Amino acid sequence: MEEKDHQAESNDEESLSYQQRKMMDDELGSRADDLKCVDEETLSHKETMAIVQSMLKGTISTDPLLGDLPLEVTLEEVTSSIALEYGQAMTVYIDRDDGNTMPVVVQQDARVQDLKHAIRRYVTLQETRRNGIKSISWKYIWKRHWLYFDGQKLTDDGKKLKEYGIYNRATLTFINRLKQRK
Repeated sequence: MEEKDHQAESNDEESLSYQQRKMMDDELGSRADDLKCVDEETLSHKETMAIVQSMLKGTISTDPLLGDLPLEVTLEEVTSSIALEYGQAMTVYIDRDDGNTMPVVVQQDARVQDLKHAIRRYVTLQETRRNGIKSISWKYIWKRHWLYFDGQKLTDDGKKLKEYGIYNRATLTFINRLKQRK
């Protein structure tokens, strides 16, 4: 009896996912049909990009995996989200002095340098979305700040995060370095 209930549940899940896929395929098909109706030679690049962005926003908003991404998503964010879903990447949270937390996605075998690049991409993307594109000197940032995890400074850029004990959903601290007396 329990086996039949389990089978029925899995069939419901399969049919639900099939229904979701069918709905998404229909949605994409109708958008593609709309695009085909327009004469390609009369569209400017800007108009074409607007249509593609509209199609992409519709796809992202209806996709169960990508639905939590912002509508102005980048290819890197989509790739990171998929890598997270398949366990190929991990999210590391960076606590800043101002109380903000940055969720940063890095590969499972990432090194400290990869984490620093991911932080840079995250901050740059956030600034771009706020329309406050600033020139940030990352050389200055890394000279004046430390990343800490569990009381350890992450000083060796070539060392893997796992060697420091950093795994998925770990929280690191981003703090100012103290001036060293000479």
